Amino acid sequence: MKIEDLLDLYEILEVNPNSSVPEIKKAYRKKALQCHPDKNPDNPNAAKEFHQLSKILEILIDETARKAYDGVLKGRKEAALRHKELDSKRRKLKEDLEAREKRACDSKREKTADEKLRAEIERLRREGSKQVEEELERIQEEIRAQKKHRSENDWDSADHRIKIKWDVAKGDTTNGGYTHEMLHRFLSKYGNINALVVSAKKMGSALEMAVEMGCGLPSNRIKLQWINVPPGKNHRTQSTLVKPSDYESIVLTKMRQAEERRRLIDQMKADDGDD
Repeated sequence: MKIEDLLDLYEILEVNPNSSVPEIKKAYRKKALQCHPDKNPDNPNAAKEFHQLSKILEILIDETARKAYDGVLKGRKEAALRHKELDSKRRKLKEDLEAREKRACDSKREKTADEKLRAEIERLRREGSKQVEEELERIQEEIRAQKKHRSENDWDSADHRIKIKWDVAKGDTTNGGYTHEMLHRFLSKYGNINALVVSAKKMGSALEMAVEMGCGLPSNRIKLQWINVPPGKNHRTQSTLVKPSDYESIVLTKMRQAEERRRLIDQMKADDGDD
């Protein structure tokens, strides 16, 4: 960030110059989420604007750098005010005088406010800022969480229902050799199963929600049929992406699975009643 191009950093973050560090961080996070490149794919300057915000945060949360910046900002505002009050003739005389004074300055003069700020920015560039890195990581986590939430909401259980059939001889109390546990074992190795319901009336039939399909016993193969149009590969279940540490996501997932199981049981009962 060049001193010559320095803008009003407080104005960019929409905070008061007297704002505390926590207030500045909060304002930064709000702006960073709005300007993040992932949320602005059509803005070619999104990455540049996002990077600029991190540099602004770097200056305003460092006590020494912020003090130097405040000095520059105050001096520029005062100079702008004085300059505005001068008429064109006096302004020309003032500019000529300042130019001569600047050329005549001794090279050993005391550092100006601009030079002090430039030195502080260079120091921050060399040392880096752990706080800025932490804020950037926090923004990335929020972006990933939002993407994950959208992905989970796009998943439709109705697209993953399969009807399973197999041969059962009349009077066969073993249901063709299949039990609920056996079917679950065959199918679960291909993906997560939210619910599996075996018909109590229609032997040799079950309704299941899974990602892929299995083959069953060699002596009595099971036949699988999608209830609806088979889902594309992009509709694979996202439940394996839920982190164990994310307690809220786990609770919501289990509630969803219980609801799906109830709906499958109701549908199976309705099918049995029709027969």
